Amino acid sequence: MRVLVAPDGFKGTLSAHQAATAIATGWRRVRPDDTVDLLPLADGGDGLCAVVAGPQDRWLEVEVVGPLARPVTARALLRRDGVAVVESAEACGLHLVPEEQRTPMVTTTFGVGQLLQAVVDAGARHVLLGLGGSATVDAGLGALTGLGYRLREADGSGLKIGGAAIHRLARIEPGWAPDLGHIEVELLADVETRLADAATVFGPQKGASPQEVAQLTAALAHVAAVVERDLPHGRGAHELAGSGAAGGLGYAVAAALGARFVPGAQRVSALVGLPEAVAGADLVITGEGRLDATSLQGKVVGSLLDRTAAAGDVPTAAVAGRVDEPVPSQLVAVEAASPQGPGADPAAEVAA
Repeated sequence: MRVLVAPDGFKGTLSAHQAATAIATGWRRVRPDDTVDLLPLADGGDGLCAVVAGPQDRWLEVEVVGPLARPVTARALLRRDGVAVVESAEACGLHLVPEEQRTPMVTTTFGVGQLLQAVVDAGARHVLLGLGGSATVDAGLGALTGLGYRLREADGSGLKIGGAAIHRLARIEPGWAPDLGHIEVELLADVETRLADAATVFGPQKGASPQEVAQLTAALAHVAAVVERDLPHGRGAHELAGSGAAGGLGYAVAAALGARFVPGAQRVSALVGLPEAVAGADLVITGEGRLDATSLQGKVVGSLLDRTAAAGDVPTAAVAGRVDEPVPSQLVAVEAASPQGPGADPAAEVAA
């Protein structure tokens, strides 16, 4: 039997590669004669670059402004096919902010703009920007500043970084921003949240209090009005599905550069050859850190089940760190590796 192991990462515990290896180890222990193929997946969040990286691709390291306005070293991937892959979390990720300092009132996407400029300077003309894992709700205004746009308050002074300042935005000027009209940018998201709901949906997990969520929600509506007036692709951008992802980061890039939102899991699947791999499998095993009702909403598991159904209902099972009801009915078997939380050796728990 040919088994395809194609999980997402187990967030904060195992990368997609580590999870795939652990699942395959457990399977081979019981059925050593089966052929087991590994194909780690991602949906645009953490681990995106590693999943789509090939042996001939090149890594780019750049020092950028991190989410707390301190320098961080961020990596991007320059693929042989000319496509650059950027994880926004490399520059503004929640993992870069100590838990006691987490609040989207101060965090910024500035470094994402710098990272985008770096891959363009390195020769990229097509960029995939993953939007998962950010610590920010600044409507992407930090990224615009990092790209060279001038963001002004009413008195002409420069807008400060962080979500607490965005309600003071009065106008956006091109500044020294380069002409990137020739660059194709795809925005990989696993959510369809719109800009107006970004603070409500994502603010609390990034450290925002209920009062701050209300402030940010009002500020995002104000920003949308300015962006619609001042940026070339701003009209209606706040209504695009996914415009609230990463606290509005993709929204700003779409409004400035004409970038388009695409389902991250589907885009990654095409890049790594998932349709062909599924077609040759007798069984597919996927996985993620927490399997629940949201797993079918734009994430790896849901996208994979669409692929296996299209290939003739290839049987599909899942291993997850935790499993919550309801379990997707399309799965023929589900196993919870660590329902009480990961222990000292998560890979061993997954392999067991």
